[in-house]
Amino acid sequence: MIEIKVPELAESISEGTVLQWLVNIGEKVNKGEGVVELETDKVNLEIGAEFTGVLTKVLKEPGDTVEVGEVIAILEENESAAAAAASAVSTEVPEKAEAETPKEANIQSTSELPKSERPIASPAARKLARELGVDLQQVSSSDPLGRIRPHDVKAHTQEPVINEPKVEKAVPSIVPAKTQVEFEKPVERIKMSRRRQTIAKRLVEVQHTAAMLTTFNEVDMSAIMNLRTKRKDAFFAKHEVRLGFMSFFTKAVVAALKQFPLLNAEIHDDEIILKKFYDIGIAVAAPGGLVVPVVRDANQKSFAEIEGEISDLGKKARDNALTLKELQGGTFTITNGGVFGSLMSTPILNAPQVGILGMHKIQTRPIAIDAERMENRPMMYIALSYDHRIVDGKEAVSFLATVKELLEDPETLLLEG
Repeated sequence: MIEIKVPELAESISEGTVLQWLVNIGEKVNKGEGVVELETDKVNLEIGAEFTGVLTKVLKEPGDTVEVGEVIAILEENESAAAAAASAVSTEVPEKAEAETPKEANIQSTSELPKSERPIASPAARKLARELGVDLQQVSSSDPLGRIRPHDVKAHTQEPVINEPKVEKAVPSIVPAKTQVEFEKPVERIKMSRRRQTIAKRLVEVQHTAAMLTTFNEVDMSAIMNLRTKRKDAFFAKHEVRLGFMSFFTKAVVAALKQFPLLNAEIHDDEIILKKFYDIGIAVAAPGGLVVPVVRDANQKSFAEIEGEISDLGKKARDNALTLKELQGGTFTITNGGVFGSLMSTPILNAPQVGILGMHKIQTRPIAIDAERMENRPMMYIALSYDHRIVDGKEAVSFLATVKELLEDPETLLLEG
């Protein structure tokens, strides 16, 4: 008998939620093959089998919370165990059939398919399909590679799944009476994912524990845009990666952090920890919520290396393929609400960091060149949120002014970087 246990996840993560079993009872599992997918506060990850065997027992169902070190399934090494397990499953199915709702039946029919015939879907899509009772075999993919994503599942449903009054009556045993809200009109109840709950909790904690303030400035993006137009083709031909804005902002932030080190620090009790390295977090909107993968040692990387790494991390985030290591740490964060059209915002600190830079939409505005002339220039508002407990207003304003000056003279960044 081989026990499958929840492995060590990360220093700050002690539990997860079973998202889906990747192997059916009675099915053979090879060493290293994924057995179950877990959802943690930061990423989804697969637990693989450490030995070859047959899955004979599942101790936790999808939706159950599991802790590090907990036994969640049993493997057997002999073939007789496989036969016994398969026999047990076949005798249980008819008894369950009568009690199953259409939703449950759809989900089970997909999970019992042979692995070679199962639809290829992202973890987020599988989770949404279970919640909506959608059979993934019936969902058409808009992905060129055939991978089903959450928007494909939503498109398949045609209309939202709403809670009818009779369903509302069955919920009070789960939801505390004091939080139960009755509605006269149709609503849709969606359970928050573990990641969304963690994001919500951390953001509220920051608001309660940090003395957060935000200062603003604006950047004339003319020089960067002209430089990109001039060099983008040669840059791509040489490095096979596009020259975007993020490398300029990352380089400018690192240079400014060197001048104002308290923004590259964190607070531990009554101590200030000044970090002598520059691991820059880049906020990315992923299907399951905002994630912040980290570009390590950004001060030592070229523009091409930064652009390539940000591109790779962004793709992994969208595919729910980031590892815990890629999300851990970070000394300062950059977030770009401009890609969604935001003209100005107040970014919230990514604790325990004490500084975060917000980028925004580039918008052409009339700018006074001198007392007599005005020109239309591509302008971007930038925002710095900082923890006033260790960063004074003068330092924060000076940091942002330095970032502005460096961005408006990008050749300096190219020469230094």
